[in-house]
Amino acid sequence: MKILIAEDDSLILKTIELCLKRDGFEIICCMDGLDAMEKIESLQPDLIIVDIMLPYFSGLEIVGKVKQFKNPIPVIVISAMGQQSVVEEAMKLGADEYISKPFNIAALTAHIKRLTSTEAIPA
Repeated sequence: MKILIAEDDSLILKTIELCLKRDGFEIICCMDGLDAMEKIESLQPDLIIVDIMLPYFSGLEIVGKVKQFKNPIPVIVISAMGQQSVVEEAMKLGADEYISKPFNIAALTAHIKRLTSTEAIPA
């Protein structure tokens, strides 16, 4: 399963990448919104993890664009901006989960497994 991570903090990006690779996921890393959108369109990941504050396109803009796709991709938003208005905006745009920083990597993995396991359940 391919997971795209869009995070401009290189330490957080590398930490998430290493932990998820250890769990067997294929990881695509991006440090800005423009690179993320290009890779989302060309590589079609199975799930996206996106920070709110990114250069070029914000995480909220990415959520809005991705959720307009014919086959929307599940999106987990991670952010240090825990204000209720930001959380509500992310969810209104179609984010599947919102996780405040700092977060436990095990909790992130649990959200990933929950979001991706529902895809395997026949309708």
